Amino acid sequence: MLDHLIKGATIADGTGAPAYEADLAVQHGRITAIGSIGDPARTTEDAHGLVLAPGFVDPHTHYDAQLFWDPYATPSMHHGVTTVAGGNCGFTLAPLNPDRPGDADYTRRMMSRVEGMSLTALERGAPWNWSTFGEYLDALESRTAVNAGFMVGHCALRRHVMGPDAIGGQPTEAQLDAMLRLCHDAMDAGAWGLSTTQSSTHADGDGEPVASRHARPAELLALSRAVADHEGTQLEAIVAGCLDQFADEEIDLLVEMSAAAGRPLNWNVLTIDSAVPERVPRQLEASERARKAGGRIVALTMPILTPMNMSLGTFCALNLIPGWGDILALPVPERIARLRDPAVREEMLRRAASKEAGVFRRLTDFARYVVGDTYSAANAGLSGRVVGDIAAERGQDPFHTLVDICAEDGLRTVLWPMPTDNDPASWELRQRTWQHEDVMLGGSDAGAHLDRMCGAPYTTRFLGDCLRGRKLVGLEEAVRMLTDEPARLFGLRDRGRIAVGHHADLVLFDPERIDAGPARLVHDLPGNSPRLDSRAAGIVSVRVNGVETVRDGTVTGAVPGKVLRSGRDTETVRTR
Repeated sequence: MLDHLIKGATIADGTGAPAYEADLAVQHGRITAIGSIGDPARTTEDAHGLVLAPGFVDPHTHYDAQLFWDPYATPSMHHGVTTVAGGNCGFTLAPLNPDRPGDADYTRRMMSRVEGMSLTALERGAPWNWSTFGEYLDALESRTAVNAGFMVGHCALRRHVMGPDAIGGQPTEAQLDAMLRLCHDAMDAGAWGLSTTQSSTHADGDGEPVASRHARPAELLALSRAVADHEGTQLEAIVAGCLDQFADEEIDLLVEMSAAAGRPLNWNVLTIDSAVPERVPRQLEASERARKAGGRIVALTMPILTPMNMSLGTFCALNLIPGWGDILALPVPERIARLRDPAVREEMLRRAASKEAGVFRRLTDFARYVVGDTYSAANAGLSGRVVGDIAAERGQDPFHTLVDICAEDGLRTVLWPMPTDNDPASWELRQRTWQHEDVMLGGSDAGAHLDRMCGAPYTTRFLGDCLRGRKLVGLEEAVRMLTDEPARLFGLRDRGRIAVGHHADLVLFDPERIDAGPARLVHDLPGNSPRLDSRAAGIVSVRVNGVETVRDGTVTGAVPGKVLRSGRDTETVRTR
């Protein structure tokens, strides 16, 4: 007897082939038959009028900690995601040196600062009972509703071997050998490969550049060559130019890393904006050069506009504008006084509009900001209003008005910058860029920046846009971009497609309703900490390894997910 039978679904199988109507049988976690099926099943459902797709694969998340207190990887699983890739940007919770118990606290504070995770949630929500990377993976076994695979982070390797000297120091030959052994041990245990960051925006809990930023090219290339020794592995890297445009030396480094490993390297995130037409060809020059050198570099890009809220009171992207960080790090009373100084505001605006501000220039059109939550009587009625309109009423420039509003709230005001790249030309450029062989959808950062942004719903919002909105790609191609394409990049075995013998990671959805709801602030993390959440519309059912995990927007409580380990669950994707 079959475990489950889905009757009459419109199957978009992930390959991009035309969708077709058929029944699908599930048994022992696998797809066992597709066609006209009359065999008895323990459960059967009528799926006429619904689309059945492979489970979506999110290639860039930071669920490394959240899965311990939220095995459902919400909100991603609600939006049809059945497999997540974690351990990105050089940041992982393991390995931890057992001889330095304080390293766990250092790691928590780093993750809180650099990835916007609640420190209270990190302290209370995860057991922190591991030292090796393998022990970390073991701690997640049999407790997740989604499939999850993890890179090993360069910062953790450096910290384990070098201790505090990882910040600012260079490894001795013996320390580099120890780092390489740790990297090999992690991949032997199932790490998907190595992730690292050289980004100028990444600082630890003490405000210092994170450990991997101090690594020289020789160290990065040695670690890349270690990846080449293991089946089913990858590279993921972030450099400063990922946010805007690569420098020549950054392209050289990424190309050499991928070629040394003989493995694909992916980076996050390609921002597409018609106002900066030179950005896309410059960023994709890295991919073109990598292919000539025997490597492959894949750019991740988001198919939706993901709003990120801002604040003058807590750390956010505004702190990363040159010249702003020192002011926004001052004690609140002193910060308010400086911000109220016209000369200070003028200099801040000058720096924000300069070329050195890079992609953060996108945040400087303060007239287009919308006021979110407010906290004082002086700001009553301003929530939901556009700063430019308020400034016009007050006879002020928009940044002056924004500062006045925030100061009345003691800088607690929530601010929402409206996207500057929502024009038809930018969407046309996105459509063309998505067709490039080294561009892939992803970059949600799900699990990170929890109270600032909510990128996890990109899957359902993109499908809704494809079916009923801009219709930039058809249904079958949209499904392929969310499923088979990332699965093939990571070499996932028997996942990413609907085919007999494949794991039954499945999403059943209503094409007339598929979409994502607005982001809303909830307090459901350990310690009642806040995060942004978004509900899915039109998702009827999600199955992971054949077991239903979501039905009509509600999690079932089942935890059938697998920790996907390199070699066993992934195969090598060679670049030459």
